Amino acid sequence: MEGDYIKINRWLRPLSFLYGLGVELRSQLFELNILKSRSFTTPVISVGNITVGGTGKTPHVEYLVRLLSNEAKVAVLSRGYKRKTHGYQLADKDSTMRDIGDEPYQMKLKFPNIEVAVDANRCEGIDHLINDEQTKDTDVIILDDAYQHRYVKPGINILLVDYHRLIIYDELLPSGRLREPIESKKRADIVIITKCPDSLNPIDYRVLTKAMKLYAYQSLFFTSLHYGAPYLLFGGDETRVPKKQNSDVLLLTGIASPEQMIDDVQPNVKSLKPLTFPDHHAFSPRDIEKINNAFAAMPQESRVILTTEKDAARLRNVSGLSEDVKQRLLVLPVEVKFMLDGEEIFNDKIKSYVRKNSRNSILVKRKDDDKPKNSNNPGHRTRTISFRDN
Repeated sequence: MEGDYIKINRWLRPLSFLYGLGVELRSQLFELNILKSRSFTTPVISVGNITVGGTGKTPHVEYLVRLLSNEAKVAVLSRGYKRKTHGYQLADKDSTMRDIGDEPYQMKLKFPNIEVAVDANRCEGIDHLINDEQTKDTDVIILDDAYQHRYVKPGINILLVDYHRLIIYDELLPSGRLREPIESKKRADIVIITKCPDSLNPIDYRVLTKAMKLYAYQSLFFTSLHYGAPYLLFGGDETRVPKKQNSDVLLLTGIASPEQMIDDVQPNVKSLKPLTFPDHHAFSPRDIEKINNAFAAMPQESRVILTTEKDAARLRNVSGLSEDVKQRLLVLPVEVKFMLDGEEIFNDKIKSYVRKNSRNSILVKRKDDDKPKNSNNPGHRTRTISFRDN
């Protein structure tokens, strides 16, 4: 049910009060224009949340990439959390996880034809993307995890809310997991309740819609997670991997909220043993030994080790994994699906914004071609643009 992963530490509420004062002061500085927010001529779409922990940002960013990359030159800009470099970095085929961070590294591996850049200063990162010779033809920039980065004023601000950690039931840090008060949801143009169970019925949607108390200018959508076919990270013989329902699974995760994945995988396998690490965890030799030992202790014929795409990006180049682990280390891809037939409405909102605000002359021409050039000419037919999903 909604909010079932929330835990409130009531004894920390005095600290949450003090934290809230600091957050409110910063918010007021932006409202009074003492701290400045910048707009950009290139379309900018921000995807983020106001909670600590995973709300499904990466699969939603990937959804936008698939939606737009066939018709526009897409760039994804992240801060590059836990990278070992500083300042602006543009990913290329030789970039490593240490250069750009695990999530941007995963994004570049998965979508090699888009631009992926990192910069803690999002304004400077956007300036590089739209002015540097290599990327100046960028049509749209997607900001990953930038809802709190108010120095940028995006054209579309998307707020993600975990169904299992609804912000209406949560509290400010450190008693809860909110980075900002729930009132900050007013900055969002689009709110998406993520990780919804497929079993939601129409009454549930109505209750959630009313409980979120959004403004008239805001659009609310619901998405669920759908898993693709697992694949071997290091290649090998697929026939040696037992079928999912017959598998004893070691579920290896280093993500913010592994509970959802545990709940989703457990009913579909013979047995499941979670092995969890902190979000963005850098696997040490001691961790690798722990993974090897945990896998070695499982039934040999039916054992597999399952991990996320984000964790796979960190495991790809580590040393010390046993051959048994490498031969049965499966990656479970995940995508988002819109519910209530919301996909077409969401897609139209995103594509219309990019078309109307693009600097690309081809996209502008296509936008203009949607309009009749001569309303008195009965032979003229309005052209439509087809943005094909990957």
